[in-house]
Amino acid sequence: MTEKKTGSPLIGAAESVRAFEALHRGLSRRDALRLLGAAGLLATGVGGLLGRDGQAFAAEDAVSGTPRRGGRVRAAAAGSSTADTLDPARGAFSGDYARQYFFYNGLTVFDSHLEPQMALATSFDTQDALTWTIKLRQGVQFHNGKTFDSADVVYSLLRHKDPAVGSKVKALADQFAEVTAVAPDEVRIRLVSPNSELPAVLAISPFLIIADGTKDFSTANGTGPFKVKEFKPGVRTVGVRNENYWKSGKPYLDEIELIGIGDEPSRVNALLAGDVQLTVSVDPRSAERLKQSGKLKVVANTSGGYTDLIMRIPNRPFNDPNVVEGMKLLFDREQILKSVFLGYGTIGNDQPIMPGTPYYAADLPQRPYDPDKAKFLFQKAGIAGARMPLVTSTAADNANEMALVLQQSARQAGLNLMVNRVSADGYWDNHWMKDPLGFGNINARPTANILLSQFFKSDAPWNESGWKNEQFDQLLVASRGETDVAKRKQMYADMQLLIHQHSGIGLPIFTSSIDAHSPKLGGYGIIPIGGFMGYMFAEHVWLEA
Repeated sequence: MTEKKTGSPLIGAAESVRAFEALHRGLSRRDALRLLGAAGLLATGVGGLLGRDGQAFAAEDAVSGTPRRGGRVRAAAAGSSTADTLDPARGAFSGDYARQYFFYNGLTVFDSHLEPQMALATSFDTQDALTWTIKLRQGVQFHNGKTFDSADVVYSLLRHKDPAVGSKVKALADQFAEVTAVAPDEVRIRLVSPNSELPAVLAISPFLIIADGTKDFSTANGTGPFKVKEFKPGVRTVGVRNENYWKSGKPYLDEIELIGIGDEPSRVNALLAGDVQLTVSVDPRSAERLKQSGKLKVVANTSGGYTDLIMRIPNRPFNDPNVVEGMKLLFDREQILKSVFLGYGTIGNDQPIMPGTPYYAADLPQRPYDPDKAKFLFQKAGIAGARMPLVTSTAADNANEMALVLQQSARQAGLNLMVNRVSADGYWDNHWMKDPLGFGNINARPTANILLSQFFKSDAPWNESGWKNEQFDQLLVASRGETDVAKRKQMYADMQLLIHQHSGIGLPIFTSSIDAHSPKLGGYGIIPIGGFMGYMFAEHVWLEA
């Protein structure tokens, strides 16, 4: 069912799909507006793509089987801690994202093609990508019975700008100049500068909508498919069906539970034993074993996620560019892809935009494997023969294996890397972005600008290497509103060059996200943001009889 818009004729989904795909091929915002303007649809082309009852989810079309109501599913995330949260603004890991999608909805939501679709909003309208008018869905209730309206949207979006909230997307929210309630079912957003990707920005999990004035996140009062039955950070989250959910017929399950198991073999064993019906972050070797067993289903998706080497530039010796460059030259990328990832991935080039995506800079020279040059650079920096700790953990996918390959390469360059394996429990709280040399594990983001804003902008909360570059920051903001195709592509190419040459990130491989689940779990597909079906599996899956 397609949402109608007062005073505007409808265009078909096919035309809207072509417009959206054209935008991602590089069509200017002005041309896209012209293409869609006759129908009064938004610049990103989402208006004509709505699915059944406005649910807007193509993911269901990719799976087979008849949905069945009832039953309970337990899923295992790749870790948990006392920092687990029900606050969308503070969610930091895949377990947080999945948990929050149990209980909340956003204004928009991604489908299986990463196209933003309507959710709590019914339309986005703009003439210049600077000022946006958003119509809201009516008749939606929060779990406590409160009616959803524009005040909830204003509160949910503007709270990210408050430093006291500690939002992980403050760098993105800073583009909101004003968010105003025009009517109970209408919101107006004025941006600091034009951004034609606003519907995609608002589809990411931190921008899920909470009730106006919410400050207590010991529970969750959302509009989502499940209500909180139990939330124990570091232990489990349990949700029960929201019988008043606004999406007709959903969710299918009676109850859903999320636990964290930091150790990958333990997650796989729990799945094999039937203790859980779904898990994520499966090692390629485990995936091959599970495939051969024929007892479980394996879902692999190369979506742009990566495990990266983090060199904290504020720390010695990585404040010396020679050391950073030398470390990047130690990656034998072909060997890592073959021996560590068993082919589940794509070669990277020390910048985070994956080959095959719209803004990938194909002309950027591939950094070679060159331990001899690395040795020269280490001698130049005065660290030849030094012993250097490298912190690693199973918490970051395949980091332990990558560390061993890097250690062997470092020996050829006259550097002694001392691999320090630490527990997966607490890794993200105690080591990530704290140790001078360690690993990160970054889930894919739906657009290049979101990814760069969250991980490479100088003031980004997840600026892993502590790299600050004013030129990069200016390019990032300007690219959001640039209408000239060639200029916008050049901006992204320049940003990739700056990251490649100067940041403290070594990115050898874009990894495949590998999930595994029981054959009794129906409805499970791919939404290529990350594992757990783009973190949104809960309302789409069912248990087969």
